[in-house]
Amino acid sequence: MLRKLGRLFIIKTRFEAFAIIYALALGATERGQHYLTQFPGFQGKLLFVAATAAVFMAGGKIFDALRYERERTAALKIAPAQD
Repeated sequence: MLRKLGRLFIIKTRFEAFAIIYALALGATERGQHYLTQFPGFQGKLLFVAATAAVFMAGGKIFDALRYERERTAALKIAPAQD
């Protein structure tokens, strides 16, 4: 049962990755808006950019991980059985 529950938290497709990255981006821009009001001027803008840049980096890692998993499963299907 725990295994079935755990599978809900695994990103399997690019669509799921896009949905998660979109949700992260919405949260980052919301947090960035708070930074702009709390820290007017350059500091707020810098924190806003840092919050959104973190989403870009995380999104890239998510897509890299999906590609790696897809290539790994393809390689395991093609590779002959080792004795």
